[in-house]
Amino acid sequence: MTSRTRAATYARRRKRRMARVEHDLTDVQWAQLRAQWGGCAYCGADDPALQKDCVLPISRGGRYTLANVVPACRSCNASKCNLEVTTWMRRKKLDERAFLVRQAELARRLIE
Repeated sequence: MTSRTRAATYARRRKRRMARVEHDLTDVQWAQLRAQWGGCAYCGADDPALQKDCVLPISRGGRYTLANVVPACRSCNASKCNLEVTTWMRRKKLDERAFLVRQAELARRLIE
């Protein structure tokens, strides 16, 4: 029996979770999201290497969809991890109401 590292175990779990749900975010939609937000959706950082972050984490039933993904800088994405966005934003003392309103408006605009 081979020993498994913690990282390898988590990677396998993530792969299984990702395979169980249907993701429908296209590359065009991702480019539009990045353009609309103009930086990190949480802190506003103008990072050229923004990452896709699920507002509702995949581990909690979320998936990569237009309404659930926002661009996030590496720092915010790592800090948020798999926490619920409102809990994390309160902890970081970020304006959760402004984020949620803007996220809903942008998703609605892009869906139309």
